[in-house]
Amino acid sequence: MVGCVVYPAAELVAPGVIKHVEGNRFPVGEPNGTPSERVARVAACFVAAGLKSPVLEDIRSEIWLKLWGNMTFNPISALSRATLAGICQYPPGRDLAAGMMAEAQAVAHKLGITFRVPLEKRIAGAEKVGHHKTSMLQDVEAGRPLEIDALLGTVIELARLTDTPTPRLDTVYALTTLLAQSYAQSA
Repeated sequence: MVGCVVYPAAELVAPGVIKHVEGNRFPVGEPNGTPSERVARVAACFVAAGLKSPVLEDIRSEIWLKLWGNMTFNPISALSRATLAGICQYPPGRDLAAGMMAEAQAVAHKLGITFRVPLEKRIAGAEKVGHHKTSMLQDVEAGRPLEIDALLGTVIELARLTDTPTPRLDTVYALTTLLAQSYAQSA
């Protein structure tokens, strides 16, 4: 298995039609951090296609960095119907995102994960994407199942295993799960 983080923002506008919003970075790496020929070949394929694909020694931390934003902004957007810029430019939304990210960062640190980007810079990066609808908001609007457990439930499970309090994550998880159940019952 080769680790890869997909950073481009995109929207499914019709069956088989993807609208690229921004981004072209696909960092790759071995999960154990060792350099390998296969990772170099994967990166070379991305680069040959005109994309950025740095080979990282610590792909696990990069995966957490991506998860850090998705586990925060996806459920907030699904609940509020706000875009990334909308969440970040609304002070209570930005505060909620920062609080959720701080809780997740505490979990990650207990697992030996470090973030190469400070929390406020990660939020500013999300805001810079603009009025993009997160994938979870797109799923809500299209009536598709939500990736609640993959994005947020797993972090909460790791919080329990590391005895890390996560009151904001728990609340947003409960509300997003209720949203998904409500949609399922009305379908």
